[in-house]
Amino acid sequence: MRKGYKAMLDEAMQAIVTLTPEQAAEEYNKPDVVFVDIRDPRELERDGMIPGAFHATRGMLEFWIDPESPYHKPVFAEDKRFIFFCAGGLRSALATKTALDMGLEKIAHIEGGFGAWKKAGLPVSEWKPKEKK
Repeated sequence: MRKGYKAMLDEAMQAIVTLTPEQAAEEYNKPDVVFVDIRDPRELERDGMIPGAFHATRGMLEFWIDPESPYHKPVFAEDKRFIFFCAGGLRSALATKTALDMGLEKIAHIEGGFGAWKKAGLPVSEWKPKEKK
């Protein structure tokens, strides 16, 4: 193996901004900030979510960020700060590095992820699936 996940994480952590849950909470509810939850839908259903967070599964992130992709989500073209999180902070570190490499500049991730956010007693709500039209 040329580069394992530990090396990739080390590389990511040197390049990205990491916020503690408390620092991220200071950004919560600001109109120019989007919290991006990259967890799997089963995790959201089981553990809840940060109210108002945009859900973008890790597997679709690159496609949703790229404006030339047929799957592009307009939220990623907005002039906002994006704060990524996963369950424990590993996937979101890699996702944040990927987003940085793709050209998003005002980005960060939450150290310890949703688990640390929840443990800090910060806002959590039950996940509700979108209604099908």
